[in-house]
Amino acid sequence: MSKLKLAIVIGSIRPNRFGGHAAQWIEEVARRRGDFEVELIDLKDYPMPLFAEEASPLYAPSKDEVARRWQKKVGEFDAFIFTAAEYNRGPTAVLKNALDYAYAEWGNKPVAFVGYGGVGGARAVEQLRLHAIELQMAPIRNAIHILFPDYLAVIKDGKPLGELEHLNQAARQMLDQLAWWTAALKAAREKSLRQAA
Repeated sequence: MSKLKLAIVIGSIRPNRFGGHAAQWIEEVARRRGDFEVELIDLKDYPMPLFAEEASPLYAPSKDEVARRWQKKVGEFDAFIFTAAEYNRGPTAVLKNALDYAYAEWGNKPVAFVGYGGVGGARAVEQLRLHAIELQMAPIRNAIHILFPDYLAVIKDGKPLGELEHLNQAARQMLDQLAWWTAALKAAREKSLRQAA
């Protein structure tokens, strides 16, 4: 079986974002496993306007060229991990906007989260799980929550996230679960395509 295609999406575009640290760390952990083909996706490279299309991508093609490029990119993957910063008890606007600009491309694919911010980004992750379900994704149970002491260890003390063993353990558990769901859903999608042909 070919490797499962995993996108790690940096869910913030702020110049001083912590999401880059989180994304690079989980990318390294995922690559070391050997069962994923991993690509890091930066939403800075997809500067979509606030969603103002005439219709949802569920019903009509997007008119915005960047949105169409984003949809094509999303369609390449079997699974996703989003870094989820928590702003005011919710996810970033740019990540929610990126979710809204695709529909069929997300369908029947699993998603996992690396949260950070207030309570490890838990409230942002919970909201994102609801959005994912509406987009017909399968959000997995296990997530990584980078708490404030971990954040300070990286930002103030210069410690790499990979040196925090409790986060490495959480990453292994999350990636094990994500790999199972990715393989299962990929097989199901392929079976559906064969039956439709």
